[in-house]
Amino acid sequence: MDNNGVNIKTHGPLGIIALKSCKELGEKIDKYLVQARKGKLSTQETFLISTEEIRFSNGEGKVQLSETVRGKDIYILCDVGNYSCTYNMFGFTNHKGPDEHFQDIKRVVSAIGGKARRVTVIMPMLYAGRQHRRRGRESMDCAIALQELERLGVKDVYTFDVHDPNVQNAVPLISFENLYPTYDIIKTFTKVEKDLVIDKMHMLTISPDTGAMDRAIYYSSVLNLDIGLFYKRRDYSSIVNGKNPIIQHEYIGRDVTGMNVLIVDDMIASGESVFDIVMELKKRNAKRIFIATTFALFTEGIEKFNQFYKQGLIDRVYSTNLTYIPPYVKQAKWYQEVDMSEFISKIIDYINCDKSISGLIDATEGIKQIINEQNL
Repeated sequence: MDNNGVNIKTHGPLGIIALKSCKELGEKIDKYLVQARKGKLSTQETFLISTEEIRFSNGEGKVQLSETVRGKDIYILCDVGNYSCTYNMFGFTNHKGPDEHFQDIKRVVSAIGGKARRVTVIMPMLYAGRQHRRRGRESMDCAIALQELERLGVKDVYTFDVHDPNVQNAVPLISFENLYPTYDIIKTFTKVEKDLVIDKMHMLTISPDTGAMDRAIYYSSVLNLDIGLFYKRRDYSSIVNGKNPIIQHEYIGRDVTGMNVLIVDDMIASGESVFDIVMELKKRNAKRIFIATTFALFTEGIEKFNQFYKQGLIDRVYSTNLTYIPPYVKQAKWYQEVDMSEFISKIIDYINCDKSISGLIDATEGIKQIINEQNL
């Protein structure tokens, strides 16, 4: 028995396979787990299982395990958005895309060959999460990918801030957990912005569109703030870069004059939508503007973010390390990383021992305590 009355002998030994795309995050998670279990559940110095991701010159690949995984509970970590991973193909350097990363997950499961006790995939950014439902004659990549994992014998899938959690209906017979980084974002936010008073008189939460409204409502409720919404009027008669272009942002909410603003969203891609909203808020005389997002992709670079920061239009962007962030972004004065490795280590620790993770997922009381301390 451990200190919480869990009989560890009924569960498989813990093993973590962190693919190259998730190596840095995996090493941090491993350190937390080793520390948490030291002297209680394990004497291991690491739970990481060594793997080799091999690429041939024609682009084909394979994954090879360097040790046995028989009888273990295996947790596969993969960042499908890590474009820094490269390999040589036909004499040139090729960057891995989400399709190739997902293929590597399947290769790992294949290499395990059914020998593990239980296989869990932790994919912080869900593969093809934006292609989650059919509108006309188009593919349903996310549903098909989840069904592939189910057929391969994966028992659990853990991910963060899914674009539409209803995609889990594609795999009703396996566990699909959609987690949120809200607690860690707010914890980091209050540590950095120590001078802010977080109440209805000084601050409000903004949803950048109707799709992010549920997320913004949660932020506003736990922070006890009012909420505003920007509605995107789109031109549905044309498609640019796979999207209907935005004609205008319509604001619905209270006056933002002299107020600090927290814009919350699941993802920043190019950032154009965020820039439009920031400009609209500044036209309405908003004071300081902060942006909180789970995934910051910066698909068009960060030059415009640098310009907005220098002009005093944005104060800071908070984002997690759940997907790859280039070093030059981390060094930007306006960027603040939110480390999620401790949270994921606790999730792994709990599910490996078949303990409920409800207390970890529901962070409402913890957030309210943080805000009370912030406003003292």
